[in-house]
Amino acid sequence: MGIDRKFPSGVDKELRGLLTQEREAQAKVMIEIRAGRAGDFEQVLLLLQELWPDRVLCRERLQAAYERGLASDTQYYLCAVEEGRVAGFCSLTLKNNLRAQGLLANLDEMVVHDADRGHGIGTRLLQSMIAFARERGCAQVELESAFHRTETHTFYESRGFRKRAYHFSLSLV
Repeated sequence: MGIDRKFPSGVDKELRGLLTQEREAQAKVMIEIRAGRAGDFEQVLLLLQELWPDRVLCRERLQAAYERGLASDTQYYLCAVEEGRVAGFCSLTLKNNLRAQGLLANLDEMVVHDADRGHGIGTRLLQSMIAFARERGCAQVELESAFHRTETHTFYESRGFRKRAYHFSLSLV
């Protein structure tokens, strides 16, 4: 039988914080953040299915869009890779924007495999994309997130993003 130790709540909270920092530090060592490649598509597709579980994805159209993005001068992909496995993905598009009075970086998609969340991978992807946008002279980074993704909203807000507007769309297909 183990001994049940109770710590004062402050100590318990501090220990949990240290464990979280240790887990994130271990993930940083094992995860490589690199540019997306054509050979990543199959794994990126699986991540996008996690991001949009209620959508039927057309593999051919999605692959064509992915390849156009790879060839583009204004679209960029990053992958978080662990031992050859893509654990996270994000894409960013640069565009000239009058409101931003210059280049604006739009974070189009960002997803971390469900089993890999909470290990700092999303933070590293986001930091890498922000650094990339800054290097390109962007005045601002924007993104959109569905209403129901409240945990995601908290993630972005805790990293300095703020709610600024509603996003409207009209489907043409």
